[in-house]
Amino acid sequence: MIRLYHTSDLHDHRQTLGALRFLRAREPGYLIDCGDSLAGSQTVYHRREPMTSALDRAGYDLQAMGNREFHYVRRFVRARLGAMRHPVICANLVDARDRPLPFTADHYATFDDGAERRQVRFFGLLVPQYPERSPWERLFGWRFLDPFAVAERVAAQTPITTTLVALSHLGLDADRRLAQAVPRLDLILGGHSHDVLPVPERIANVPIVHAGPYGAFASQTELEYDAEALRMRVIRSRLRPLGATVR
Repeated sequence: MIRLYHTSDLHDHRQTLGALRFLRAREPGYLIDCGDSLAGSQTVYHRREPMTSALDRAGYDLQAMGNREFHYVRRFVRARLGAMRHPVICANLVDARDRPLPFTADHYATFDDGAERRQVRFFGLLVPQYPERSPWERLFGWRFLDPFAVAERVAAQTPITTTLVALSHLGLDADRRLAQAVPRLDLILGGHSHDVLPVPERIANVPIVHAGPYGAFASQTELEYDAEALRMRVIRSRLRPLGATVR
């Protein structure tokens, strides 16, 4: 069995992370954030973001880029992500000038589920901040690709034996469309729209999990191997309260 924890849209609510550390100490699992953890934004840059070190103290294993981690100025993105010790991923943001990126499109992790080792491919999707090939692209050098087309390409390139998880910072409505468009996905962990789903939605048999903002909850999702389907399936998913107040 593989256990995943996920948060999103923390917006610098560091006080929730102690409860999260305690939860994981009792029930170990792989910890993911789906973006907007920071106080800054794509237009506002804070030289010091205490949340970055708080995330690492909490033991986050992986993070998708949200619009709070993104910034129009490239060196600010580098500074933000350079302060984090865990990987940050985004598959639909590239540099139009072919400069090296301070993040990767995806991340592979291998888990021992008790029977054998299982590979999971995570990839990140960020809500586009402007259209492809717009004047803003020429000014800033960032190119936002269509997240649905990117997800379709990633799915086509991923063997069925590899579990495929989208870390989405697109919002719940877009995640519903994503599941419909890419039924190969095994799981969507989402954020951006601040929606709270007490139980996962299933669209085209793809589970969609949203834990809501400000660290009120973390999702806990468990997957097991389905020998008939020859792939991992979600067998249980719930929200775990962390003691924060949603506002």
